[in-house]
Amino acid sequence: MSESIVELVDRLPTDNITVKVLNALGFVMPGQWDNVVGFDNMVRQVTGESDGDTIKLIRDRATVLSADSSQPYQTAMKLYSTIDKADTAMATAALANKVGEKISFLSFLNRITPKADTIQTIDLVLKIAVEIIAYCKLHGIPQPNPSTFAASLSQNYTDAALMRMTALVCIDGVLPLGPDFFSKVHEVIDNADTSVLQQNPVFNAVSGYLPGESAAGKLSFIQTSFNAAQGWMQGFVNRTGVTPSGIFDRLGSFIQIADDNLDFVAAFLDQTTNYYQHTGTQTVARSVILKAYEDVKQQQLSASPVASSPATAAPSGHPPERIGVDGQFNQSGLAQRVSVALKKDSALSNLFVAQTGTTVVLKGQVASQDLLDRAIALAQSEPGCTEVQSTLVLVG
Repeated sequence: MSESIVELVDRLPTDNITVKVLNALGFVMPGQWDNVVGFDNMVRQVTGESDGDTIKLIRDRATVLSADSSQPYQTAMKLYSTIDKADTAMATAALANKVGEKISFLSFLNRITPKADTIQTIDLVLKIAVEIIAYCKLHGIPQPNPSTFAASLSQNYTDAALMRMTALVCIDGVLPLGPDFFSKVHEVIDNADTSVLQQNPVFNAVSGYLPGESAAGKLSFIQTSFNAAQGWMQGFVNRTGVTPSGIFDRLGSFIQIADDNLDFVAAFLDQTTNYYQHTGTQTVARSVILKAYEDVKQQQLSASPVASSPATAAPSGHPPERIGVDGQFNQSGLAQRVSVALKKDSALSNLFVAQTGTTVVLKGQVASQDLLDRAIALAQSEPGCTEVQSTLVLVG
């Protein structure tokens, strides 16, 4: 990407129609997403860091990482951006078709544009496929794996990533196709031939990223991707009770459409929002920040001798959570000490550690629940730790 992830996050809007739509959809997942803009603000949220010098080091390291084409960040950002831009063209065709259905003298549009439900279905399943590819790249999984993605979607999706999937279900599934959109999607993709895909502008835009040597192979991956995500999406609809009218009622405060037919609204939103790119930028930034933070902390650790007993060496007056491995004041001292302790255990050494106040935040993956329990116990044993958050650790 021509701009670094730092620049992209710094330029995210604080309030436009995309942000309004995402905030409105918060009623189905209250408190789960905050529109964090500004790279330094995101560093503070993700890492809990408040030290200005450390934040600058993370920012500088993130700039380098996002410029490195061997890292996954450029590809993930390109995927999120590309599918949103191509989606605008597809939404134009869908809206033209709906206009042709409503106004008789424009009925010729029905003969030159695909049926809106088919267009909407292809849009939905391609976004899921792109999400799986981006997820696997950001998590170092060599090949796109729908099953691994589905497990993480159920257990570990939070913040912007969860907001993106919420918007996908609501805007691209429930609103235009109804709460039972799963059967409608299967009706299209289970009986589709490759010509349906090859005529689709979104497919043509992202085809190069999809696994498969041929259009048939890519269609198979798309079908597998939707099947993998369907369980979570069905559970989401059942759990939240979200309906087309419920979504429209929330959007009606800032979207004024003379004909409130919901398929018009869905096409309009596809044309005027870029929620995949907006939340995708936040997701990529979070991934870059975690890596940059880990690199910065490793550099700081290598530059400081490890004290044998940081608790006894603590300078008077400093809270224990702010004492580093060398016994001196460190804003992220607790996280630093926990990280050192975990790296002594090869089964836990790949876990990433952050802190928010006296709370230790563990992230990454472990092979079993027993190992996660061991990591939690190690963290709790460090002076200054009052709580351990492990919801971002994937088990298995």
